[in-house]
Amino acid sequence: MIPSIDLVLLSLVVVLAIVAITVRDLLSAIMLLSAYSFLMAMVWVEMHSVDVAFTEAAVGAGASTAFLIAALSRTVRWEKK
Repeated sequence: MIPSIDLVLLSLVVVLAIVAITVRDLLSAIMLLSAYSFLMAMVWVEMHSVDVAFTEAAVGAGASTAFLIAALSRTVRWEKK
């Protein structure tokens, strides 16, 4: 494992997680969570666990994002002021 790549990936994962829970737009939160899942897949690859990385990429960045966008498209957007 390369420590500099690990530190960059893990710091990006932490930043994406914090931004994803603080952003107010739901579509932006879904996209940030998709990027989070993709970066986690890269972390798993860096740790030489390719099978877990493949599952994370397929389920986390792929299917979950599609389901969340489909659920978001079926909801009504309004805010309480």
